[in-house]
Amino acid sequence: MADQYAQSGEDKRPAEIPAIRWEELPEGPVLVLLDQTRLPTEEVETVCTDASALVEAIRSLAVRGAPLLGIAGAYGVALAAARGFDVDEAANALASARPTAVNLSLGVRRARAAYQAELAGGGDPGRGARAALAAARQLHREDAEASARMAAHGLALLDELLPGGGHRILTHCNTGALVSGGEGTAFAVALAAHRVGRLRRLWVDETRPLLQGARLTAYEAARNGMAYTLLTDNAAGSLFAAGEVDAVLIGADRIAGDGSVANKVGSYPLAVLARYHHVPFIVVAPVTTVDPKTPDGASIEVEQRPGYEVTETAAPQAPVTGAGGGVPVAPLGTQAYNPAFDVTPPELVTAIVTEEGVISPVTADALAELCAKAGRGTTEAGAGVGAEASFGVGEPEQS
Repeated sequence: MADQYAQSGEDKRPAEIPAIRWEELPEGPVLVLLDQTRLPTEEVETVCTDASALVEAIRSLAVRGAPLLGIAGAYGVALAAARGFDVDEAANALASARPTAVNLSLGVRRARAAYQAELAGGGDPGRGARAALAAARQLHREDAEASARMAAHGLALLDELLPGGGHRILTHCNTGALVSGGEGTAFAVALAAHRVGRLRRLWVDETRPLLQGARLTAYEAARNGMAYTLLTDNAAGSLFAAGEVDAVLIGADRIAGDGSVANKVGSYPLAVLARYHHVPFIVVAPVTTVDPKTPDGASIEVEQRPGYEVTETAAPQAPVTGAGGGVPVAPLGTQAYNPAFDVTPPELVTAIVTEEGVISPVTADALAELCAKAGRGTTEAGAGVGAEASFGVGEPEQS
């Protein structure tokens, strides 16, 4: 079996490559993104000078992942304000760039509210721009802190559910530092297990059709010296049947009020497999991903992606003849069904791990209590992190 083995012992962390950063240049501020469409073969940065460039980067998945989209949305509003563009127009365009990820609109609202509050208090647009930037930077810091706390809670939960270590974890899509102000969500838990010597194997779903697992999670696992193995999505069932999976860890793009979880398409089949094989299915996401205004899974808008992502494949050294810039793998004119996400009902979710603690079992009441204690009500989706709380399995200690 093709494999990647862990580096032994020491915690040798790789040099950080920030997924997003704000820079002040002589000609004006810019937002610099690590272009995730070019990974793992190239580490290339994209420079956004206005919100429209950032919208395109979001839609093309150059920048992606729920927490990072919230950060990007906030910085995008600050960029529009700093460069003198129409802030409301920029905010509306940014918020609608990816409809399923609730963090994006949350970040946009937070920075726009800071901008508007400054103007309402008698400040000029320059002060409003600085207020928006401060809000974006604060959100960035909060997400990094939340990532560390989720990792601690998630590791404590794994150790309780799976005593003895040697965890074999299956993950889907990409949930590491590439989607976060810190080290990620679900991936951060696996990384924490690796650092304390309790990760035996990270099974990495390829995550078709855009291969975020193969291109991005494998890239992050290799950089961190983790023991990982890549598999096609449809090979997961054989792993479960062979008893090779101890837990499934995924992230979330939106968690509805009833506990339904929208995540990268392919997550729901893993939840079904996990239930059948009596394997814990764990969702790791910040409280900002919980959307109390979305009552249930049926109310989540699922983004539909272009069909050519399914009917073509990227092959840079091959002749390009497809409409999407790739090589066709299906007959010309083939229709494709390409939802970006699917929705897993709460009864298939063992636990939701947040920076505020763990919810298990997953119920609407538990989520509502978590949101209330974190300072997020049904009329305010994401004002920030409030009082700390811990719920459910084992009440893991704060990191």
